[in-house]
Amino acid sequence: MERLEAALEKAREKRREAGIDDRVVGKLESRPDRQDQPKSVWASLAEIKVSSRVARSSRITAISNSPMSSPYDLLRSRTLHNLIENGWKRLAITSPTVGCGKTTVAANLALSLSRQPDLKIALFDLDLRRPALHKVFAHKTASTLADVIEGKVAASDHFVRYGENLMIGLNAKPARNPSELLQSQRTKAFLQEFEEIYRPDIMIFDMPPMLMSDDYVGFMKNVDCGLLIGAADTTTATQLDLCEKELSELTNVLGVVLNKCRYSDSSTGYDYGYEY
Repeated sequence: MERLEAALEKAREKRREAGIDDRVVGKLESRPDRQDQPKSVWASLAEIKVSSRVARSSRITAISNSPMSSPYDLLRSRTLHNLIENGWKRLAITSPTVGCGKTTVAANLALSLSRQPDLKIALFDLDLRRPALHKVFAHKTASTLADVIEGKVAASDHFVRYGENLMIGLNAKPARNPSELLQSQRTKAFLQEFEEIYRPDIMIFDMPPMLMSDDYVGFMKNVDCGLLIGAADTTTATQLDLCEKELSELTNVLGVVLNKCRYSDSSTGYDYGYEY
Protein backbone atom coordinates (compact mmCIF):
# COMPACT_ATOMS: atom_id res chain seq x y z
CA MET A 1 0.00 0.00 0.00
CA GLU A 2 2.86 2.39 0.80
CA ARG A 3 4.38 1.72 -2.61
CA LEU A 4 1.04 2.49 -4.30
CA GLU A 5 0.71 5.76 -2.40
CA ALA A 6 4.31 6.66 -3.28
CA ALA A 7 3.67 5.93 -6.96
CA LEU A 8 0.53 8.07 -6.96
CA GLU A 9 2.34 10.97 -5.29
CA LYS A 10 5.17 10.69 -7.80
CA ALA A 11 2.64 10.78 -10.66
CA ARG A 12 0.98 13.88 -9.18
CA GLU A 13 4.36 15.59 -8.92
CA LYS A 14 5.08 14.83 -12.59
CA ARG A 15 1.70 16.27 -13.55
CA ARG A 16 2.41 19.43 -11.57
CA GLU A 17 5.79 19.79 -13.27
CA ALA A 18 4.08 19.34 -16.65
CA GLY A 19 1.49 21.96 -15.75
CA ILE A 20 -1.43 19.52 -15.59
CA ASP A 21 -4.11 20.53 -13.11
CA ASP A 22 -4.83 17.77 -10.59
CA ARG A 23 -8.47 18.81 -10.58
CA VAL A 24 -8.75 17.27 -14.06
CA VAL A 25 -8.27 13.82 -12.60
CA GLY A 26 -8.91 14.38 -8.92
CA LYS A 27 -12.43 12.98 -9.03
CA LEU A 28 -11.11 9.71 -10.39
CA GLU A 29 -9.78 8.63 -7.02
CA SER A 30 -12.08 7.06 -4.45
CA ARG A 31 -10.04 8.10 -1.44
CA PRO A 32 -12.14 6.55 1.38
CA ASP A 33 -11.47 3.09 -0.07
CA ARG A 34 -7.76 3.54 -0.74
CA GLN A 35 -6.73 0.95 1.88
CA ASP A 36 -8.42 -1.82 -0.10
CA GLN A 37 -7.39 -0.79 -3.59
CA PRO A 38 -7.18 -2.00 -6.28
CA LYS A 39 -9.60 -4.88 -5.58
CA SER A 40 -12.27 -2.84 -3.84
CA VAL A 41 -12.50 -0.23 -6.57
CA TRP A 42 -13.49 -2.93 -9.04
CA ALA A 43 -15.96 -4.59 -6.69
CA SER A 44 -17.62 -1.26 -5.87
CA LEU A 45 -18.54 -0.52 -9.50
CA ALA A 46 -22.16 -0.97 -10.55
CA GLU A 47 -22.56 -4.38 -12.19
CA ILE A 48 -24.45 -4.93 -15.43
CA LYS A 49 -25.88 -8.10 -16.92
CA VAL A 50 -26.29 -9.11 -20.57
CA SER A 51 -29.39 -11.14 -21.33
CA SER A 52 -29.42 -13.83 -24.00
CA ARG A 53 -31.78 -11.65 -26.07
CA VAL A 54 -29.37 -8.71 -25.95
CA ALA A 55 -26.44 -11.00 -26.75
CA ARG A 56 -28.18 -12.30 -29.85
CA SER A 57 -29.29 -8.91 -31.14
CA SER A 58 -25.87 -7.33 -30.49
CA ARG A 59 -23.94 -10.30 -31.92
CA ILE A 60 -22.18 -10.85 -28.61
CA THR A 61 -20.89 -14.40 -28.90
CA ALA A 62 -17.84 -14.37 -26.62
CA ILE A 63 -19.63 -14.31 -23.26
CA SER A 64 -19.17 -18.06 -22.85
CA ASN A 65 -16.99 -20.72 -24.42
CA SER A 66 -18.85 -22.12 -27.43
CA PRO A 67 -18.34 -22.74 -31.16
CA MET A 68 -19.68 -19.23 -31.80
CA SER A 69 -16.98 -17.72 -29.62
CA SER A 70 -14.12 -19.54 -31.37
CA PRO A 71 -13.11 -16.75 -33.79
CA TYR A 72 -12.94 -14.22 -30.98
CA ASP A 73 -11.11 -16.68 -28.74
CA LEU A 74 -8.56 -17.14 -31.49
CA LEU A 75 -8.23 -13.36 -31.81
CA ARG A 76 -7.88 -13.17 -28.01
CA SER A 77 -5.08 -15.72 -27.94
CA ARG A 78 -3.13 -14.04 -30.71
CA THR A 79 -3.71 -10.59 -29.26
CA LEU A 80 -2.67 -11.66 -25.77
CA HIS A 81 0.46 -13.37 -27.12
CA ASN A 82 1.57 -10.19 -28.90
CA LEU A 83 0.75 -7.93 -25.95
CA ILE A 84 2.76 -10.07 -23.56
CA GLU A 85 5.60 -10.54 -26.04
CA ASN A 86 6.00 -6.78 -26.48
CA GLY A 87 5.04 -5.59 -23.01
CA TRP A 88 1.99 -3.73 -24.36
CA LYS A 89 -1.29 -3.14 -22.51
CA ARG A 90 -3.14 -0.35 -24.38
CA LEU A 91 -4.92 -1.44 -27.57
CA ALA A 92 -6.88 0.84 -29.92
CA ILE A 93 -9.42 -0.73 -32.27
CA THR A 94 -10.44 1.23 -35.36
CA SER A 95 -11.62 0.83 -38.95
CA PRO A 96 -11.45 2.74 -42.22
CA THR A 97 -15.16 3.63 -42.29
CA VAL A 98 -18.39 3.13 -40.35
CA GLY A 99 -20.15 -0.22 -40.49
CA CYS A 100 -17.07 -2.43 -40.29
CA GLY A 101 -18.07 -3.89 -36.92
CA LYS A 102 -15.18 -2.50 -34.86
CA THR A 103 -17.39 -1.96 -31.82
CA THR A 104 -18.71 -5.52 -32.00
CA VAL A 105 -15.15 -6.82 -32.27
CA ALA A 106 -13.99 -4.63 -29.38
CA ALA A 107 -16.83 -5.84 -27.14
CA ASN A 108 -16.35 -9.51 -27.99
CA LEU A 109 -12.57 -9.34 -27.63
CA ALA A 110 -12.94 -7.73 -24.19
CA LEU A 111 -15.48 -10.37 -23.14
CA SER A 112 -13.29 -13.19 -24.41
CA LEU A 113 -10.30 -11.82 -22.52
CA SER A 114 -12.40 -11.42 -19.37
CA ARG A 115 -13.13 -15.15 -19.36
CA GLN A 116 -9.56 -15.54 -18.15
CA PRO A 117 -10.01 -14.79 -14.43
CA ASP A 118 -6.39 -13.76 -13.91
CA LEU A 119 -6.82 -10.79 -16.27
CA LYS A 120 -8.44 -7.41 -15.57
CA ILE A 121 -9.80 -5.70 -18.67
CA ALA A 122 -10.95 -2.10 -19.18
CA LEU A 123 -13.03 -1.24 -22.26
CA PHE A 124 -13.55 2.40 -23.32
CA ASP A 125 -15.96 3.83 -25.89
CA LEU A 126 -13.85 6.62 -27.39
CA ASP A 127 -15.84 6.91 -30.59
CA LEU A 128 -17.15 10.15 -29.16
CA ARG A 129 -19.02 11.26 -32.29
CA ARG A 130 -21.05 8.06 -32.76
CA PRO A 131 -20.83 6.09 -29.51
CA ALA A 132 -22.24 2.57 -29.81
CA LEU A 133 -21.00 0.41 -26.94
CA HIS A 134 -24.00 1.38 -24.81
CA LYS A 135 -26.21 -0.11 -27.51
CA VAL A 136 -24.18 -3.32 -27.66
CA PHE A 137 -24.56 -3.85 -23.92
CA ALA A 138 -28.07 -2.34 -23.83
CA HIS A 139 -27.13 -0.18 -20.87
CA LYS A 140 -28.16 3.45 -20.48
CA THR A 141 -25.80 5.76 -18.68
CA ALA A 142 -26.48 9.27 -17.39
CA SER A 143 -22.96 10.56 -18.09
CA THR A 144 -20.21 10.27 -20.68
CA LEU A 145 -16.51 9.53 -20.73
CA ALA A 146 -16.04 13.17 -21.69
CA ASP A 147 -17.59 14.11 -18.33
CA VAL A 148 -15.12 11.82 -16.54
CA ILE A 149 -12.10 13.08 -18.46
CA GLU A 150 -13.07 16.68 -17.76
CA GLY A 151 -13.47 15.94 -14.05
CA LYS A 152 -17.22 16.55 -13.93
CA VAL A 153 -18.07 12.97 -12.91
CA ALA A 154 -16.07 10.49 -10.85
CA ALA A 155 -14.93 7.38 -12.71
CA SER A 156 -16.32 5.23 -9.93
CA ASP A 157 -19.76 6.72 -10.60
CA HIS A 158 -19.54 6.30 -14.36
CA PHE A 159 -17.81 3.01 -15.16
CA VAL A 160 -19.76 -0.23 -14.90
CA ARG A 161 -18.56 -3.77 -14.39
CA TYR A 162 -19.42 -6.98 -16.20
CA GLY A 163 -18.47 -9.98 -14.12
CA GLU A 164 -15.54 -9.53 -11.77
CA ASN A 165 -12.82 -8.40 -14.14
CA LEU A 166 -14.26 -6.34 -17.02
CA MET A 167 -15.01 -2.65 -16.50
CA ILE A 168 -16.62 -0.58 -19.24
CA GLY A 169 -16.80 3.15 -19.93
CA LEU A 170 -19.88 4.03 -22.00
CA ASN A 171 -21.36 7.23 -23.43
CA ALA A 172 -24.91 8.50 -23.18
CA LYS A 173 -24.48 10.90 -26.10
CA PRO A 174 -21.84 12.31 -28.46
CA ALA A 175 -19.24 14.69 -27.09
CA ARG A 176 -19.24 18.34 -28.14
CA ASN A 177 -15.52 18.57 -28.95
CA PRO A 178 -14.24 15.01 -29.50
CA SER A 179 -11.12 15.83 -31.52
CA GLU A 180 -9.83 18.45 -29.10
CA LEU A 181 -10.64 16.29 -26.08
CA LEU A 182 -8.97 13.11 -27.35
CA GLN A 183 -5.79 15.01 -28.21
CA SER A 184 -5.66 16.97 -24.95
CA GLN A 185 -3.44 16.73 -21.89
CA ARG A 186 -6.62 16.09 -19.91
CA THR A 187 -7.08 12.74 -21.64
CA LYS A 188 -3.43 11.82 -21.19
CA ALA A 189 -3.61 12.63 -17.48
CA PHE A 190 -6.90 10.77 -17.07
CA LEU A 191 -5.49 7.57 -18.59
CA GLN A 192 -2.40 7.75 -16.43
CA GLU A 193 -4.43 8.21 -13.26
CA PHE A 194 -6.94 5.54 -14.30
CA GLU A 195 -4.15 3.04 -14.81
CA GLU A 196 -2.61 3.86 -11.44
CA ILE A 197 -5.88 3.45 -9.54
CA TYR A 198 -7.55 0.51 -11.30
CA ARG A 199 -4.41 -1.23 -12.57
CA PRO A 200 -5.98 -3.10 -15.51
CA ASP A 201 -3.88 -5.66 -17.36
CA ILE A 202 -5.31 -4.64 -20.74
CA MET A 203 -7.03 -1.43 -21.84
CA ILE A 204 -9.10 -1.58 -25.05
CA PHE A 205 -10.24 1.60 -26.80
CA ASP A 206 -13.06 1.56 -29.34
CA MET A 207 -11.90 4.42 -31.59
CA PRO A 208 -13.57 6.43 -34.37
CA PRO A 209 -13.18 5.29 -38.02
CA MET A 210 -9.97 6.63 -39.52
CA LEU A 211 -11.40 8.06 -42.75
CA MET A 212 -14.26 9.91 -41.06
CA SER A 213 -12.41 12.42 -38.85
CA ASP A 214 -9.06 13.30 -37.27
CA ASP A 215 -10.18 12.35 -33.75
CA TYR A 216 -7.81 9.40 -33.51
CA VAL A 217 -4.64 11.15 -34.71
CA GLY A 218 -3.52 12.85 -31.52
CA PHE A 219 -4.85 10.08 -29.28
CA MET A 220 -2.78 7.25 -30.76
CA LYS A 221 0.30 8.47 -28.89
CA ASN A 222 -1.46 7.23 -25.74
CA VAL A 223 -1.68 3.58 -26.88
CA ASP A 224 0.82 0.80 -27.48
CA CYS A 225 -0.74 -0.69 -30.60
CA GLY A 226 -3.73 -0.60 -32.93
CA LEU A 227 -5.98 -3.22 -34.51
CA LEU A 228 -7.59 -2.37 -37.86
CA ILE A 229 -11.02 -3.84 -38.70
CA GLY A 230 -12.20 -4.17 -42.29
CA ALA A 231 -15.56 -5.41 -43.57
CA ALA A 232 -15.76 -8.02 -46.32
CA ASP A 233 -17.49 -6.79 -49.49
CA THR A 234 -17.49 -3.13 -48.35
CA THR A 235 -13.97 -2.18 -47.24
CA THR A 236 -11.66 -1.82 -50.22
CA ALA A 237 -8.05 -2.94 -50.41
CA THR A 238 -7.08 0.68 -51.04
CA GLN A 239 -8.79 1.80 -47.83
CA LEU A 240 -7.08 -0.93 -45.81
CA ASP A 241 -3.67 -0.13 -47.28
CA LEU A 242 -4.09 3.59 -46.66
CA CYS A 243 -5.29 3.14 -43.07
CA GLU A 244 -2.71 0.51 -42.19
CA LYS A 245 0.07 2.77 -43.44
CA GLU A 246 -1.23 5.76 -41.48
CA LEU A 247 -1.82 3.66 -38.37
CA SER A 248 1.76 2.37 -38.55
CA GLU A 249 3.01 5.97 -38.51
CA LEU A 250 1.10 6.66 -35.28
CA THR A 251 1.54 3.43 -33.30
CA ASN A 252 2.39 -0.25 -33.63
CA VAL A 253 0.01 -2.22 -35.86
CA LEU A 254 -1.15 -5.35 -34.07
CA GLY A 255 -2.90 -6.67 -37.17
CA VAL A 256 -5.80 -6.40 -39.59
CA VAL A 257 -9.10 -8.24 -39.04
CA LEU A 258 -11.48 -9.11 -41.87
CA ASN A 259 -14.97 -8.99 -40.41
CA LYS A 260 -18.47 -9.82 -41.72
CA CYS A 261 -17.44 -12.73 -43.92
CA ARG A 262 -20.67 -14.38 -45.11
CA TYR A 263 -18.96 -17.44 -46.53
CA SER A 264 -15.81 -18.78 -44.96
CA ASP A 265 -13.47 -21.48 -46.09
CA SER A 266 -14.17 -24.54 -43.93
CA SER A 267 -10.46 -25.36 -44.04
CA THR A 268 -9.90 -22.59 -41.49
CA GLY A 269 -11.94 -24.47 -38.92
CA TYR A 270 -13.98 -21.38 -38.01
CA ASP A 271 -17.04 -21.53 -40.24
CA TYR A 272 -19.34 -19.62 -37.86
CA GLY A 273 -20.13 -16.38 -39.71
CA TYR A 274 -16.93 -14.49 -38.87
CA GLU A 275 -13.46 -15.23 -40.14
CA TYR A 276 -10.09 -13.77 -39.21
